[in-house]
Amino acid sequence: MAKCEICGKGPMTGHNVSFSQKKTKRQFKPNIQRMTLHEGNRKVRKYVCTRCLKTLSK
Repeated sequence: MAKCEICGKGPMTGHNVSFSQKKTKRQFKPNIQRMTLHEGNRKVRKYVCTRCLKTLSK
């Protein structure tokens, strides 16, 4: 469920790199917050990433 409902940002993959340079898989998850938005004249709850949250407040 870690996906922004506005921009579609989701988890990304990469590597953990230890001191010995061994690479193991890891996942970068976006910072998703639950937010109540006003669409028209009704309230809608959405899961939004913090970057979209900051943009919406401007």
